[in-house]
Amino acid sequence: MDEVKEHWERDGLSRAILDALASSGKDLGALTIRDLAPLDQFHGGGLPFTMRLATLAGLTPGTHVLDVGGGLGGPARTLAIEFGCRVTVIDLAESYVEAGRLLTGLMGLDDRITFHVGDALELPFEDGAFDAVWTQNSGMNVADKEGLYAGFHRVIAPGGLLVTQEPMSGPVQPPIYPLMWATDPATDFLRTPDELRAVIASQGFRETAWSEITIGPPPPGRPPPAHTIQALVMGDERVDEIMRASRRNEDERRIVVIHAVFAAGPTSERPRSGSRGSAR
Repeated sequence: MDEVKEHWERDGLSRAILDALASSGKDLGALTIRDLAPLDQFHGGGLPFTMRLATLAGLTPGTHVLDVGGGLGGPARTLAIEFGCRVTVIDLAESYVEAGRLLTGLMGLDDRITFHVGDALELPFEDGAFDAVWTQNSGMNVADKEGLYAGFHRVIAPGGLLVTQEPMSGPVQPPIYPLMWATDPATDFLRTPDELRAVIASQGFRETAWSEITIGPPPPGRPPPAHTIQALVMGDERVDEIMRASRRNEDERRIVVIHAVFAAGPTSERPRSGSRGSAR
């Protein structure tokens, strides 16, 4: 995973986010999830898609959620504020976790959200520790899908939920690069919807909701590029190229995006637990 981590890590990310907030006139002492959304919802569809996915899952107050790949914490803070959840976040990139902790502290949510640096394939948590695993656009760089979903199943309590937003291979191939998560096929591990459904089912999950969603063009009033997390991470020129490729990939159905919810089967149906890693 070293190549993947190198792709995402950014020195000075926390400072860059604070500077972008200040330059856009936000009061750091009175931030809202909508103030932060351009800078902490690092996935297709942004805050509206986070709200849609959480509503689809029917998350309720007190639900303990593990957010895998959620380092900046935008979805976690949304789940805490809008749905009353407790959230544990794990991410491979230390700079994202640092920024997530900073923003969570500014919003006074440290009692409801915690952060860990760690690998999604080596989750450092006990069996059945969470009511739900949440993941938005975090499986694209993971080749071992079977191991990924087996790990998710292990840490979800029986009857708990897997809630996911995931880009997948569309009927037209190959995708056009660069993608947000990969410059070439070497670190791009998308599968088709049918393939991924089969993998998830094989690891003890039962599908309860599945829908293809359309991201579409940016809405009117979108923040200037300098005030978006995509531009801060990728740079203005590169993000423009990525967004042009993304539009073609969606329009030509080279990549499709799915919102889905699965229920975890009982303990007797769980795959054998693998070794547990430790957060770095």
